[in-house]
Amino acid sequence: MATVSIRDVAALAGVSVGTVSNVLNRPTKVAESTVVKVQRAIDILGFVRNDAARQLRAGRSRSIGLVVLDVANPFFTSVARGAEEAADAAGLSVLLGNSDDDVAREHSYLDLFEEQRVHGVLISPIGDDVERLGRLHARGIPAVLVDRPTEDSRFSSVAVDDIAGGRVAVEHLLDGGRRRILMVAGPAGIRQVRDRLAGAREAVANTAGATLEVLSTSSLTVLEGRAVGEAIASRPAGERPDAIFAANDLLAVGVLQAFAFGGSVRVPEDIALVGYDDIDFAAAAVVPLTSVRQPSALIGRTAVELLLREGEDPDSAREHVMFDPELVVRASTDG
Repeated sequence: MATVSIRDVAALAGVSVGTVSNVLNRPTKVAESTVVKVQRAIDILGFVRNDAARQLRAGRSRSIGLVVLDVANPFFTSVARGAEEAADAAGLSVLLGNSDDDVAREHSYLDLFEEQRVHGVLISPIGDDVERLGRLHARGIPAVLVDRPTEDSRFSSVAVDDIAGGRVAVEHLLDGGRRRILMVAGPAGIRQVRDRLAGAREAVANTAGATLEVLSTSSLTVLEGRAVGEAIASRPAGERPDAIFAANDLLAVGVLQAFAFGGSVRVPEDIALVGYDDIDFAAAAVVPLTSVRQPSALIGRTAVELLLREGEDPDSAREHVMFDPELVVRASTDG
């Protein structure tokens, strides 16, 4: 079936193409009787306006691109929901891309968003190299870093103080009398992981007799956490840590599952456990999980607000919003 064009509408209504355009975009400038005729023709033909083409001719679409590290992580789902709420209030939509911790995929989404001339880009980047974002900036497409601070003056950012978050998590374990701390860390290339580890190390360094063992994982998933949990449970009891801090809740849930399935490690009696992000699964785990809460939806909403402000005044100083983390204590620790 052929696509109905604005010319077809004009022909059926007996008006010019310019009049149809005015009805669609500036109806107050057209006589009411003419608007009725054009609208009747639209209804008969089933005409659908091509907003995408119109927006591209104007030089900018009404969409915001959002690239997250892992769309399967409920933390990023909540960030996307917050961004969508703020975008919708501004008459914009959100296009979601999942980099899956893959730099090539991340760049592919940025290329796509650049081609589509999006209103702006929100991104939780994989590494520290933001030069690909610099090309967007040079083309007048603003970008805001999400869940990541930045020292680059070209970009605004919204983040949580992850160093403080790692510190408060491990301090809680130390305050409960735990001294053999193990951190289940994700890929070292992820800034958030490095910052949380730095905070954990600060807390341990300030406590006499405390030690910190670090086990890195290839990804921040439940399956990776379960593998780590199985490895820890297989150790002789005297060689296990007495507390674990996981770089995110998915890893912590995996560790908890391994302990529950194996039956040889009790949480928190044998090993206390703290996660990070406070996703919904944390409170619903078989042993409710102590976690460091991030205001995920607020992060998404704030990122859109920064993006819109930059769009209104491209020469304004970039803004860097840093939220404080909050420890939520549940049954997986002695606290």
